[in-house]
Amino acid sequence: MSELIKKIDQVVAVLGQAARDYAPACFANSLGAEDMVLTDLIVRHQINIGIFSLDTGRLPKETYDLMQALDERYGVPLKVYFPDHVAVEQYVAQNGVNGFYDSVESRKACCFVRKVEPLRRALKGKGAWITGMRREQAATRGTLELSSFDADNGLQKFNPLLEWSNKDVWAYIRQHDVPYNKLHDQFYPSLGCAPCTRSVTPGEDIRAGRWWWEDPSSKECGLHASNARKVAHGTGVQPDASTQLRTGRERIIGADAKQEAAV
Repeated sequence: MSELIKKIDQVVAVLGQAARDYAPACFANSLGAEDMVLTDLIVRHQINIGIFSLDTGRLPKETYDLMQALDERYGVPLKVYFPDHVAVEQYVAQNGVNGFYDSVESRKACCFVRKVEPLRRALKGKGAWITGMRREQAATRGTLELSSFDADNGLQKFNPLLEWSNKDVWAYIRQHDVPYNKLHDQFYPSLGCAPCTRSVTPGEDIRAGRWWWEDPSSKECGLHASNARKVAHGTGVQPDASTQLRTGRERIIGADAKQEAAV
């Protein structure tokens, strides 16, 4: 049995535990590569986990294209939560439409309105939520656990892909022909709102394109607040060399020699 097959079996077991022991369980799908792997596994193994996504109102076109492709491929309901329009209007009136560039506080206030508050509505009444976070993604995620109680939201939180590498994620996508966000082919390994996400260059961390104007220790949006607090108290770990940029589908599943040499 290959190492990837073992990892897949472990993820399916974790998802099954969440659905069985913490019903109703839900999966927060950000429509990134990791979350498309989890989507495929949930549907393929018919695990009773609801799937939702957050539409901040500022997502890239490619993310909306993937939402449509997900529906066409899997035919499963994707419940979409939107921010409260009054809160968005108030934020823009006070900070400007692009005020999130001005300070970390202003950016996190925008994230709260567009992401955190809708997430709280999505998680209300749920027993568990599943995320696609991986330990190697960023300094802020070095303290992740496979399963832990999320005191901020009052439910159990699961990170089934915790120990997966970027290579594992893309190997699964290739093997099962999983639809993915086409921005990944343009060197966007981590996806978010359009004005807060850029492509990365060889040698950069895989989340370097998120809020690139900020210090790496602040690069969370508030959806995973408890984990960010752990890092703030000095328990985070920096990714080692093996976690540095190997982004884009071609680099993971069959880069040509010229591309690979560029890394």
